[in-house]
Amino acid sequence: MTERRGSGPSSAVIVAVGSELLTPHKTDTNSLFITDRLNGVGIDIVQKLVAGDEPRGLASALRYAMTAADVVIVTGGLGPTADDVTRDVVADLLGVPLDESADIVTRIRARFEARGLEMPEINRRQAAIPRGAEVLPNPAGTAPGLWLTAGGCRLVLLPGPPRELRPMFDRLVADRLAAAAGGRRVQRRTIRTTGRTESHIDELARPIYGPLAARQPSVSTTILASLGQIDLHLSTVGADPAEGGRVLDAAVEELAGVLGSCVVSTDGRTLPEVVGELLRRREARVAVAESCTGGLIASRLTDVPGSSAYVHAGWVLYSNQAKVALGVAPGLIEAHGAVSEAVAEAMAEAARVAADVDFGLAVTGIAGPGGATPEKPVGTVCLALAARGAPPRVRRVQLPGDRERVKFQASQAALDLLRRALLRAPSTGS
Repeated sequence: MTERRGSGPSSAVIVAVGSELLTPHKTDTNSLFITDRLNGVGIDIVQKLVAGDEPRGLASALRYAMTAADVVIVTGGLGPTADDVTRDVVADLLGVPLDESADIVTRIRARFEARGLEMPEINRRQAAIPRGAEVLPNPAGTAPGLWLTAGGCRLVLLPGPPRELRPMFDRLVADRLAAAAGGRRVQRRTIRTTGRTESHIDELARPIYGPLAARQPSVSTTILASLGQIDLHLSTVGADPAEGGRVLDAAVEELAGVLGSCVVSTDGRTLPEVVGELLRRREARVAVAESCTGGLIASRLTDVPGSSAYVHAGWVLYSNQAKVALGVAPGLIEAHGAVSEAVAEAMAEAARVAADVDFGLAVTGIAGPGGATPEKPVGTVCLALAARGAPPRVRRVQLPGDRERVKFQASQAALDLLRRALLRAPSTGS
């Protein structure tokens, strides 16, 4: 193993143990919790590994982890059964024997007796401690945690059940690692954007975030793409929260300046939250007429608490008859087709008038897999916004993906159309 030198830990690997985690039926949630806690004390997660209940595979994972990071957090495999092999593998890897702790045996036996039960002999396995390890008490279960140091690496073994692991980590591990890390903290900001592709966002942002990484203190930038949205995650590590905050605020300001109107928020708010706040500020109300999204736009708007202040009404107009019943002229549908800018505009205006509100927002499209034509392939979506006393805003977009993806991206594009109108910002291509 590689000997490390330095003032304290800065990196970690999480090793989740359990063959059930290698199936589609069990999700490793412990690593998310641990990542959040370690990031909070300035320790970056460099890798997460999952190992089954098989000694050779677990030994390989641990051997690698202990050369890759200053801290290795192992979760699971500390139970009493034969497939709980974490203690045995760690002892073998470090070349130390397992010693039975009489105190732990007594504690486990008392726990069973408090429930009117006799302790099975198999539970003695949980009192087998690799020589030199520090025991971390587990008030919520029979498996104690363990803290070991080897080759400059801190190795922390914790039980798998979250109700046991989480209080143990917060009470016995987090502060200790924070002190060893010298008081460093990771601070983060998120710039949320929409209306541009990942490559376009990167092209605009790279001249800014490249130099940010070279400064001191440095700012790291990660670009993450999701449906209809590109997020820039900024982070910096330091012992002075005030300085870190100033550095991140300046970085956000620089990046937001070049990204312009595609920036939805710089404080983590979602697009529906931002749209809702803009409507609230203007004391404006909106009505929605939806075809291909099937009510998704209204659903996303009303997911925000307090949205009854600005969401007035909504219609799902899947058939041509329903569109006509709301107020779309039959001749428009006959001349242009249900999926057209003209029909989207008429739907938006009909919704605005019927609800007597400030804005009518409409979407009609082909979500697939059927219904397409050579002129209007799957993913063709027409959006429109009708505003009281203002010209309508109308867009046609071509969205990739299956039915679910098209529907969500269409809702995103429609909400962004409304956001830009409220900001009086120009529309963009998809």
